[in-house]
Amino acid sequence: MTLQQEIVGNAMQMAVVSLRPGQTVYCEAGKFLFKTANVTMETRLSGPSGGGGQQQGGSGGMGGLLRQAMGTAMQVGQRMLAGESLAFQYFTAQGGEGTVGFAGVLPGEMRALELDGTRAWFAEKDAFVAAESSVEFGIAFAGGRTGMSGGEGFVLEKFTGRGTVIIAGAGNFIDLNPADFGGRIEVDTGCVVAFEEGIQYGVQRVGGLNRQGIMNAVLGGEGLSLATLEGDGRVILQSLTIEGLANALKKAQGGDKQGPTGGLFSTHAG
Repeated sequence: MTLQQEIVGNAMQMAVVSLRPGQTVYCEAGKFLFKTANVTMETRLSGPSGGGGQQQGGSGGMGGLLRQAMGTAMQVGQRMLAGESLAFQYFTAQGGEGTVGFAGVLPGEMRALELDGTRAWFAEKDAFVAAESSVEFGIAFAGGRTGMSGGEGFVLEKFTGRGTVIIAGAGNFIDLNPADFGGRIEVDTGCVVAFEEGIQYGVQRVGGLNRQGIMNAVLGGEGLSLATLEGDGRVILQSLTIEGLANALKKAQGGDKQGPTGGLFSTHAG
């Protein structure tokens, strides 16, 4: 059943979730805002893929416990490698309906995605806010050969199963389908928020290793690579990149003063 939620606010949106008795929602550590008193909170290392958001019983004896422990260790290791939070917080309504509030960590929008079990969703690192316990959270490494040739890979959050997942990004969102633009769009790597399974993601160099290619990379502000998104499916982009926000804050504080060539030749002395 769809998670009952409302996204409120403007510049820094929040998600207010209404839980039915016994219903569980989980979030990444650090995304919780508030809850009603009848909602219990539990912090665990295991994600819902290790137990559907519910505590595993002791069935299976020592072998079952060992497999569960190894599965949890693998999940934690993946999240550490991806730079994600090590733990999840689970919230369950007890004895009646309950309310929980969540938010992202940057000024921007939030979006509720509905998974029907047929298509997974992929999102940028740190986009995940909260989800029903029926939605499984995982880590995917994309980019492949194109990512290597572009000089970078791409760590993604992966959501599978059925139910609602809430994501957040910076600035404003725009929804696109590459099929509406000849089947392919090229995007600043920091602007990709999420996309459906079936969209082919890649990373390519900005131009060739010639004069114009170097000018694009050094003076254009995009760095050496662009993300490519191909296929027929939903893509969500954000108008503000984390790097752009960080540079604006540094500039406002009189810290990282960039030269005429941008961040590649920063005049910041340390």
